Amino acid sequence: MEALEHPSPLVDLINALVAPFGLHIPDYLVFCGLIVLIILAIGLAIRSTLSVDNPGRLQIILEDLTGFIVTQLDSAIGHGKGRQYVAMCGGVFVFILIGNLMGQIPGLGSPTSNVNVPFGCAVTVWLYYHIQGVKAQGLISYLLHFVFPPGIPKALFPLMLPIEIISHFSRVMSLTLRLFGNIFGEHLVVLIIASIVPFIAPLPIQVLGLIVGPLQAFIFMTLTAIYLSAAVAVEEHH
Repeated sequence: MEALEHPSPLVDLINALVAPFGLHIPDYLVFCGLIVLIILAIGLAIRSTLSVDNPGRLQIILEDLTGFIVTQLDSAIGHGKGRQYVAMCGGVFVFILIGNLMGQIPGLGSPTSNVNVPFGCAVTVWLYYHIQGVKAQGLISYLLHFVFPPGIPKALFPLMLPIEIISHFSRVMSLTLRLFGNIFGEHLVVLIIASIVPFIAPLPIQVLGLIVGPLQAFIFMTLTAIYLSAAVAVEEHH
């Protein structure tokens, strides 16, 4: 399915700048770059005002968001163990959250409505939790749990390797299609309704998008934490 096009002055400007070099940057890459710049700008803005005794409003909001993410990771991975994965899981959550909500701003669009972006996020998560599993257990022990998963009768062990491989690869498709389908579908419905009755009629769907966007970011982060838990804490699950 083709991604929705987002007519945007920003995209037009960027492509006008790179056109002399024979380049064309897709809109979803422009919006991804904008997300990175937004996060960087917030980080630089708050860096000089960080305070333990007198935190500002933005610092308090970010601390609450970080605390929420740590709580979710500790719940999925184990108390006190989730903090080491905050950078990855929190980064994915914030990136997807901003990306989902950008589509509600006139002149911008959600990069997550293009299948390439959810797929890139899914592959990143997939590689990350396997790497962390190898770090936590060692390569041999981690590979063995694909063949000898806990709680499985010994007679089924020969079947476990292909089943586990299919299961893990299907996670990439599951993460990709869940995020892409929800965001793309919401934008497509808005586009169809706006073409029939513009301005007022699409508003309820756009309001719903303000709920769906954060929810999908939370689900993506939660699934990432669950996959990490299975990868780094297999012995505890035994």
